Amino acid sequence: MLFDSARLSCRKMTMDDAELYHTWRNDLEVMQSTSPSLDTYQMDETRDFVQHVILGTPSSKSYLIQAKETGQPIGIMSLVGIDFKNRNAECIIDIGDKNYWGRGYGSEAMKLLLDYAFLELNLHRVSLRVFSFNHKAIKLYEKIGFVHEGSSRQSLYRNGAWHDIVHMGLLQSEYTANG
Repeated sequence: MLFDSARLSCRKMTMDDAELYHTWRNDLEVMQSTSPSLDTYQMDETRDFVQHVILGTPSSKSYLIQAKETGQPIGIMSLVGIDFKNRNAECIIDIGDKNYWGRGYGSEAMKLLLDYAFLELNLHRVSLRVFSFNHKAIKLYEKIGFVHEGSSRQSLYRNGAWHDIVHMGLLQSEYTANG
């Protein structure tokens, strides 16, 4: 499956992408706002993760995000925990190339992923989790139409303080109404 927008193209992630993903996965600045563990990994650990978690799970779909003008891979987007019976999934977006931060690429990638989830897979609900200190992401998700559904209070320890993990959800009908 290939996604396309004005500035982005997305293609299915493969094992050939493991090395690039490894660089993003080991960049603590990149993972600061998305990874609860903030750990570093050996290349064989990343290959195993890509093979078994990203690619090897039938309930997940992961795509490499590329800048259209250069073909440069800039991040990854995924639907995980896809439950086709109940038409639910969780979405994840990481812009791994810091040169593309703050330029609207995450927002554009999220729209591509949600179009796919709601208009192609016909999912009823998409959820996400975001760290409470990631104010820019929360603002983006609210703008798209995600609703706060709760939080896991003080479940993340980062930079000497406890933070919540905010749970947000978006229904197909809400997304298509905001078109």
